[in-house]
Amino acid sequence: MELAALALVPALALGSFLNVVAARVPRRVSIVTPASACLACKAPIEWRDNIPLVSWVLLRGRCRNCGTPISPLYPAVELATALLVAACVLEFGLSAEMLVASFFCAVLVAVTATDLTHRIIPNRIVLPAFVVILVAQTLIEPSPEWVLAALGASGFLFLAVLAYPAGMGMGDVKLALVMGAALGKTVAVALMVGMFTALVPAVFLLVRHGSKARKMGIPFGPFLALGSVVALFAGDQIVDWYLTLLG
Repeated sequence: MELAALALVPALALGSFLNVVAARVPRRVSIVTPASACLACKAPIEWRDNIPLVSWVLLRGRCRNCGTPISPLYPAVELATALLVAACVLEFGLSAEMLVASFFCAVLVAVTATDLTHRIIPNRIVLPAFVVILVAQTLIEPSPEWVLAALGASGFLFLAVLAYPAGMGMGDVKLALVMGAALGKTVAVALMVGMFTALVPAVFLLVRHGSKARKMGIPFGPFLALGSVVALFAGDQIVDWYLTLLG
């Protein structure tokens, strides 16, 4: 518990960096330079206004210079990253598995932010992440499970894209590669949870807008990310429970 608590502060800093990644990668801007600035007035952000969570609260969610609202997604990314990394430390201890799980969670947070704001899951995030996670998992526990799960999950969503192109995009297919490499067999749980939770806003739109809802796309990446988090921390238990029901 103490180690998990100690991980919160550096994880908040990681979350702040993920905000930079989510804001710049879709626009093909360097994540290193220039220094952070307000997207509205271009004024550089001072260090005191760049403290994770705290600065957003003190500024009341607005730019100090021009008063433009700052999206609550920024502190949400920082908080989610911190809590997920702390949970990984608590679940896996100081281990290689914890490092892979934390990296995976960071990727999930980043693609959730890009999908919510830009409706895109960038190749420049998911493809390198897939390679890193697949290599790491194979080194930690040599097995064909990781690559097979990655190809299986990605192939499943690719078939869904072919069947209903308006329902999801190729970014979701590539994200499934990362999910399979990280989760192995429990990626099935992630897909199931992701698809079922995505039904909630889909049904809401259908009830509210009727047939027009078919043209109102919702980002699927955040739901896949949610399913992945569930599978990461409870996937084995869910699989065992399901097999017990079948038995």
